[in-house]
Amino acid sequence: MSRVVCIDHISVRVSDFSKSKAFYSGLFDFLGFDVLDEYEDSIGWTNGKTRYWISQADAVGRKHMHRTGDVGLHHYAFQLRNRKDVDELQTYLKKHRVTIVDPADEYYEDYYAVFFLDPDGIKLEGMKYGEKHEKTEAKHDGNAAAKK
Repeated sequence: MSRVVCIDHISVRVSDFSKSKAFYSGLFDFLGFDVLDEYEDSIGWTNGKTRYWISQADAVGRKHMHRTGDVGLHHYAFQLRNRKDVDELQTYLKKHRVTIVDPADEYYEDYYAVFFLDPDGIKLEGMKYGEKHEKTEAKHDGNAAAKK
């Protein structure tokens, strides 16, 4: 039986390649991604684990914006190192006047995230799950080691 080892990449069609390239170039530079490869109407970035591509949509595809709730992609989440990184991402987004759909907050127990839109309305997320749990576990492990 075959086994998936990871999601290798996502490829997103955009309505205005130049506008989206500028948006994603700034975002990915901030998030520590490098350009993987670039062609006339597509570009991909990577951080060594995740790859994200954008390409120009065709004429029919450019006639409408993405709408969260339609069949297809709901959102794409980037796992960040910690809650501080989520807050720093939100500061970056505000500075660059990116539409923030839901501000940095705890949306589920120990799930901290900020949700925002790309130029075509595709919902993106910067998130950190489990940080409180990790700190409690590290404290517990430290106390256990000290008792030995």
